[in-house]
Amino acid sequence: MKYIEEFQDPELAGRLLDDIRATVTRPWALMEVCGGQTHTIIRHGIDQLLPDEIELIHGPGCPVCVTPLEVIDKALEIASRPGVIFCSFGDMLRVPGTGKDLFRVRGEGGDVRVVYSPLDALKVARQNPDREVVFFGIGFETTAPPNAMTVHQARRLGIRNFSLLVSHVRVPPAIEAVMSSPSCRVQGFLAAGHVCSVMGTVEYPELAERHRVPIVVTGFEPLDILEGVRRAVRQLERGEHRVENAYARAVRPEGNPAALAVLAEVFEVTDRAWRGIGVIPDSGWRLSPAYREFDAEHRFSVTGIDTREPAECRSGEVLQGLIKPRECAAFGTTCTPRTPLGATMVSSEGACAAYYLYRRLDPAPARTADIPASAGPTTLETSPVA
Repeated sequence: MKYIEEFQDPELAGRLLDDIRATVTRPWALMEVCGGQTHTIIRHGIDQLLPDEIELIHGPGCPVCVTPLEVIDKALEIASRPGVIFCSFGDMLRVPGTGKDLFRVRGEGGDVRVVYSPLDALKVARQNPDREVVFFGIGFETTAPPNAMTVHQARRLGIRNFSLLVSHVRVPPAIEAVMSSPSCRVQGFLAAGHVCSVMGTVEYPELAERHRVPIVVTGFEPLDILEGVRRAVRQLERGEHRVENAYARAVRPEGNPAALAVLAEVFEVTDRAWRGIGVIPDSGWRLSPAYREFDAEHRFSVTGIDTREPAECRSGEVLQGLIKPRECAAFGTTCTPRTPLGATMVSSEGACAAYYLYRRLDPAPARTADIPASAGPTTLETSPVA
């Protein structure tokens, strides 16, 4: 508790806010690329405490939310098959596919189980040698290493009735896609500390230099967020654009060598679709040829998927940072946590869920310092995908 309270100290928060107010002289727009950071910001009202000149834009930082609809529908189809035990983290069960979710599949007789680790799913496979066990492997760089290690273990132990339905995504290509969009108005980033604790910071200096934006690696407590904002604003006011590590208690520049080694062995980089956004080049992982036999998409050969997003759902614009959740007409009315239209309303890291949970239901007040958007389209420059 000592360390949690230490990074939620109101007096220290006040000092950081005073420093930010004394530093800022013009409007700036910063994007956090982590749903956990988004929830901290909304829960503690950090965006409302900051000076009007600073706008926090919520980026595509929720791994559940960006899992493409086609992969969700493939999961539903596989989980519905006789002889399959489909294992997943609990936050995926309410994510709507085309017409249903994994809870509905379980209600219809599918063997869908919530597990707390991919190794739990491997244990299920060992206990049920006559069944096919599939684990739904989604997430950013933080969840990829344990999933990779589980597949490595499956091959080492000769467990052939285990497979992984993979939908892993990578943060740096998403930042590249955001900055390359003609509609982008992001001027700095708060990078996700847990991602960098795995991957290090080696991919970020080139992005910061090419797009001339500060990137500050940031933690998840209120003081972490405020310190990240303070450092980013200080750079912007000075005309600087470099990578700073404000989460040094967990992040090293080289990352986690053991995690990186298992990722390099089991996965390979691939283009990946992001729900509501499109295909971002080199933004994901898939199982490498040496481990392809454990790929559920290959094993089950799911074809003929016809995806359909609800027309009134604007979660794609929320994920791109183009609108705030309450700017969507369906938010809090036809779309609620009990009746979600998009994944951003049901995920524990979704921006819509944060706004609903912490009662940000009314239209956003006009900001005294407006940051003009660039001319051009209002979507990222990616290949369209359902």
